Amino acid sequence: MAAAENEQSVLEALWSLTWSGYVTNDTFAPIRSLLAGGSQAHKVKRRAPRARTYRGMSLTGSAAPRPTSIGGRWSMLPALETDAARRATVTAGLLLDRYGVVTRGAVQAEGVPGGFAQAYRVLAGFEEAGHCRRGYVIEKLGAAQFAASGTVDRLRTYAGLADPPPRHAVTLAATDPANPYGAALGWPKLDGVSHRPGRKAGGLVVLVDGALVLSLERGGRTVLSFSDDEEVLRAAAADLAATARTRRLDTLTVEKINGEGVYGTPLAVALQEAGFVATPRGFTLRKVV
Repeated sequence: MAAAENEQSVLEALWSLTWSGYVTNDTFAPIRSLLAGGSQAHKVKRRAPRARTYRGMSLTGSAAPRPTSIGGRWSMLPALETDAARRATVTAGLLLDRYGVVTRGAVQAEGVPGGFAQAYRVLAGFEEAGHCRRGYVIEKLGAAQFAASGTVDRLRTYAGLADPPPRHAVTLAATDPANPYGAALGWPKLDGVSHRPGRKAGGLVVLVDGALVLSLERGGRTVLSFSDDEEVLRAAAADLAATARTRRLDTLTVEKINGEGVYGTPLAVALQEAGFVATPRGFTLRKVV
């Protein structure tokens, strides 16, 4: 019993240090254990040791396997940088790498210390040093935007195309930094629909040519559709299904679209073409095992 109590005390101390940002682990097994309903203070069920013989020697059984909540290797994290100027500089560089084009909304969504005013001063210094460019990159967001030179050059290649490129759809987690909506860009509005999208854990968004087309809550039960174009909906549904299969996402069951039943809608046709199966509840795409 004493050994179990000591193990429990060590486990509680490790999780306390983890939540405080002092230690980390090289595996996600402890996190998966918590998400599956485990406890930080996991108690180990001891089994009576079985006697074994090896070359004439009597040995007790090996210790019970460690619970997954303390699996892996724990290590101390590096000390936090105390120089505020250095921290602000590194943060600004990370924002440029993460978003490509840094706007006020992106900084606010990240909750950066000092807010956009602090980030603006650092990024302006980057511009003077030739590390980024400031300009009117995204429409309706003002001129206080910063982007790396490579990002600006790549955007210009699209502006010079005589013919529009083929439809390009991408499915992202709603909280993914690559999703500009709810951060750099506001969510589009739908008339007569009370449900609003959000950057929520478990939610998905599907963008086609950079424009928001679908917003799904966790499990896909409620979907918001921001396009009536059948070609665009087909591209969005196809990428949603492909991503769900390759990433082995949980089963998706679409029951409502923009607050109404899913049956008889253009999106329902697109979902069926993409591999969703009609059920009494809606259109379902099973999780790939």
